[in-house]
This record gives sequence, structure tokens and C-alpha cells, in this order.
Amino acid sequence: MPEFVPDFAKRGGLIPGVVQDAATGEVLMLGWVNAEAWDRTLTTGRATFWSTSRNELWEKGATSGDWLKIVEVRVDCDDDTLLYRVEPQGAGACHTKNQAGKARKSCFYRTVAPDRTLVNLDP
Repeated sequence: MPEFVPDFAKRGGLIPGVVQDAATGEVLMLGWVNAEAWDRTLTTGRATFWSTSRNELWEKGATSGDWLKIVEVRVDCDDDTLLYRVEPQGAGACHTKNQAGKARKSCFYRTVAPDRTLVNLDP
């Protein structure tokens, strides 16, 4: 069987990489993946992305110590979105901290209320 390669060309070289906690099913974050990040993720077993703000490869946990160990990689039916099922290795997946200075487990720590205001679930 030929080696699988995601369809990076479809969206200009970057595809979404959704990160999900393999144990709980909680969605932790979303990052952008290019061919180099894809290769590094498979080689190291750690979630790696392309930073669109810094224009560089970004291995989650390289500066924070909060690594995301790959348990399984799933791909959508169009071959242009990845789902990284991970085992978090650290305090959290989000690069922001709560008021206590602790890493947030997920980047999705806010909800939009009916009045369209944000409600912080991890103050």
C-alpha cells in the first residue's frame, strides 16, 4: 500500500490539525500543519505545527514543556484535515495561562453566551 500524504496543495500548503485528548475526547486545540510539520509529527511522535504568526515550525511543548504525545492520527474523507488524538504530557495544551498562572488544559476555555458576550470557563 502506498504511503499516505495529506492533500496539502488544496489549501495552499496548510491544513487544519485538530488536537483531541485520546482519553477524554476533549478538543484541546487547533493548529496548522504543513508537509514539514506532518513529517516531524510522524518522526517524533509529538504534535508539531506550522506557526502562521511566526512563520516557523512549532513543536507543541518545546518552550512550555507541555508536549502532546501522538496516540493516533486520523484523517478526514477529503484528505485535508487531520485529527491528532494525543496523550497530553504536561499541564495543558493552551499557550495562555489562567489567573492562577497555570496552563489551561484546552484552548477552548470560553463560551459565547446568548447575549454574545464571552464567558471564561477557566478563570
